[in-house]
Amino acid sequence: MAPHTPSPDDHTPTDAGTSGLTDFTLDLTSQEVLRRAHVMEALGPHWNPIEVLHSEETAHNLLYSGLDAQQQRLHDDLTAAGILPTREDGHAAP
Repeated sequence: MAPHTPSPDDHTPTDAGTSGLTDFTLDLTSQEVLRRAHVMEALGPHWNPIEVLHSEETAHNLLYSGLDAQQQRLHDDLTAAGILPTREDGHAAP
């Protein structure tokens, strides 16, 4: 945490009998680096993000396969609205 020395311009007048707010700066950079290091450690050395991505695409394709006409229309509407991600062909999985 970096100390902050307020300048005279940082203070605004307050009513008598009320306390003003204290200004401070908090730098979370070191905590974020530590958090990321813990995440990578938890994932382990054999974690393969490309394989995970392909597995997610396969699961997505399976989830949205075999839709009837009404379901496909609804899915296409949700995709067009940006609620569901588009696929390379502009639709979800076949």
